[in-house]
Amino acid sequence: MAASRDVPKVVFRIPTPALLAAGLAAIGATPFAFAAPGLQAVYLLPAAFVVWVLRNRTTVDHERLVARSTFGRREVAWADVKAIKVTPRGWLSAVLTDDSLVRLPAVRAGHLPALAAVSGGRIPDPKAAAADEQAETEVTPDE
Repeated sequence: MAASRDVPKVVFRIPTPALLAAGLAAIGATPFAFAAPGLQAVYLLPAAFVVWVLRNRTTVDHERLVARSTFGRREVAWADVKAIKVTPRGWLSAVLTDDSLVRLPAVRAGHLPALAAVSGGRIPDPKAAAADEQAETEVTPDE
């Protein structure tokens, strides 16, 4: 648990190169947008995508999880988290003590070791558990 104190806070975000997709969509929409009056509203789609990329994130520290979505923010204390659920597509959600789910934006199953490091031991590190299990199952010859 002392090693987990080395990581005070982790912020999980959608990678910023995703903003390139919004730029390319805006460039690609330009001929369509100026084809007729009023079609410039098509630029709202890339702008909305930019807002989504910049707003969606999950911040985790020793006391709480903060899940920030496009239009809201949910702060959950670690004491209220019963488990972490992995969805079939690999996204994570926090299962609260009242069995409700809080989606953790931008956090994937591959981020579990980092989440475990910041949680202060509340979430077990799956890679460390797998390494311990593998060490237990290895048989050394007695000679």
